Amino acid sequence: MSASWRSFRNRILKIITVVAIAFTPASVLAQNTSSGGAITLRSDVQESNSETGVITARGNVKIDYPVKQLQATAAQAQYFTRERRLVLTGNVYVLQQGNSMRAETLTYLVDEGKFIATPKDNRQVESTYIVTEPIPDNSEEQLNN
Repeated sequence: MSASWRSFRNRILKIITVVAIAFTPASVLAQNTSSGGAITLRSDVQESNSETGVITARGNVKIDYPVKQLQATAAQAQYFTRERRLVLTGNVYVLQQGNSMRAETLTYLVDEGKFIATPKDNRQVESTYIVTEPIPDNSEEQLNN
């Protein structure tokens, strides 16, 4: 494997990791930070510009990261290595553990741990979150019986 291909592959893996981090709760990250796992990025075209530090995947972009239970699709994904910023554009859909988001553009700022989703003109961003109810603590009730 050539050094340039290895460098490109490593940058793409960073993109996928950023997407996974953006949608993973902190408690899960603390447990799985070192677990690794296979990440698959598919697109019609992929390129890396070593001068600008921008990695681009275009056309039918699909990201699959089973360890984080994350899947994402978009028309394009760009990772700006110098700014540590990931931008997914074009009919963006992200799904993780039942939580999902649809937008035209999704930007993730790595160092701030912040993501910004924007819709198409005259539309809205759509998110669906699974809200779990806390398990009732029956210990006091059991003591009274």
